[in-house]
This record gives sequence, C-alpha cells and structure tokens, in this order.
Amino acid sequence: MERWLREPLVHFLAIGSLLFVVFHWSGGATGSGSRRIVITPGQMDAITAGFARTWMRPPTEQELKSQLDEYAREEIATREAMAMGLDRDDSVIRRRLRQKFEFIAEDAIDLAPPTDAELEAWLDAHQESFRVEPVVAFRQVTLTRDVRGVDIERDARAVLARLSNAGPAAAIDAIGDSRMLPQELRADRGEIARLFGGEFADAIARVEPGRWSGPIKSTYGLHVVLVREHEAGRRLTLAEARPQVEQEFTLDRRRNQLDAIYDKLLDRYRIVVESHPATSSDAVAATEATK
Repeated sequence: MERWLREPLVHFLAIGSLLFVVFHWSGGATGSGSRRIVITPGQMDAITAGFARTWMRPPTEQELKSQLDEYAREEIATREAMAMGLDRDDSVIRRRLRQKFEFIAEDAIDLAPPTDAELEAWLDAHQESFRVEPVVAFRQVTLTRDVRGVDIERDARAVLARLSNAGPAAAIDAIGDSRMLPQELRADRGEIARLFGGEFADAIARVEPGRWSGPIKSTYGLHVVLVREHEAGRRLTLAEARPQVEQEFTLDRRRNQLDAIYDKLLDRYRIVVESHPATSSDAVAATEATK
C-alpha cells in the first residue's frame, strides 16, 4: 500500500479527480452539451485585474460588462467549436492541451529536494557533461612563413637548438616573428585549439614537460615550445557543480516520472496504425510479384 501511494500516477489521478469535482460543483461544467455559463467570483477578479493591468485603472461598470460579454462569447465559441469537433485536428490546440495536461501531471511529481547521495550518483552517471578539460602551461616561440619563407623549417630547428642549449629559463623576447601571440600561456585544450588549431593542441598535449621541443605546426607557422606542466582533465566535484547538477537532476527526474505516467496511461489505450489502401498500381505489382 505504501509503495502504491507513492506512485506519481496515483497522485495525478487524485488531483485530476479533485479538480473535476470542484469544477463540477462550482457550476463550471463546460461540456459541449452544457447550456449554463457561470462566471465565478475568482474569474470576475481575474477579468478586473487584467483590465487594470492594461489600462492602469479599474474598469467602469459598462467596461466590466463589456469584458464579461467578451468572456461569455469566448466561452460560447469554445463550446460550439468543440461540439463541431473543430479542436480535433488542430495541432496548435492539441499542443496546448498537452501542455496543460503535463502541467497538471507535474503537480503529482515528486518535488522533494535531492539528497547529496542522489546527486553524487547522478553526477557519476553523467560525468562527461561535468568535466574540466586537460590544461597545458607552456612557453612558445612562433616563426611565420611570411617572414621566413622556404627557410622556416631550417630556422625553426636552429631556434630549437639554441633554446635547448640555453635551457628552460632561456630569454625568448627577441626570438620569433610574432608579437601578437602570447609567449606564455596556460589554457585548456579547447582554448589552445581555438588559438592555434586542433593539430597544434593535439601535438602539444604529447610534449614532455621541462625541455624545449618542436617544431610544432599551427595555423600561424611553426612553434618551438617548452611545456611547463600538464594538468589532467577531471570530473568536477559536486561542490564545484552543485547548482547545475541540481538543475539537471531535477529536470531528468521530472522527465522520467512524466514518462512513467504516460507509460501507465498507455495501458488504457490501444494504438492502431492503419496503412494506406493499396493503389491499382500497387495491386498490379503485387500480382506480378506472385507470378
């Protein structure tokens, strides 16, 4: 019994039944055969408030009567249109009805705050969406083809030899052709790829830290680099990503519980997919295929 009472579908049906009873006994039955239109005090307040928001003042007696007449016409038109079946094949109306149905259904969904254990388990299952990319800290000297021309590879090897002899602390301000690119950089793979291209980002990720290496090709030319540090990628902790994890967890839970409601309601229906009637050419083709 306890497990049955926790079912979202049971909550949804109970809420729907309660709304139906309240609506019916308040005089709000609006079936296509109903000839009674009741405007409740709550609806009257809503109409008055809507007018006041638009015109920044309460309506006069005549203006309120006009608003009520408009509401009555809308209700009449809605009932007559539904009686004629005009709502059945209208995708806009069907979409709106589905939205309202799901709004009511979501009132039955478990809205209890998630526990840390639930969030940790969800984060483990979706860790690819909550990762810090690997980071590389490096120094670099850039040689461009515009300056070096056909000698660029020879010059790059000469620069590599010179810096290798000087060691990791070698001065590089007077070396290289570009003053627009940073000589010192610490960035993740995405940022490095954005600046220098994916080929450069992949190559520098394989460079051994602590010594000058290269030349490495980029969109600018050739680079001689010294990697100071590789910082491995990792999954964010719950403390680092809690707001986003809570939001995604809650949305996922609502989707799953709404799917469960639909699955249970589906048992009450029989889905029939009708095929198109065979045309004369289809019949001839089928006859020839059996010969």
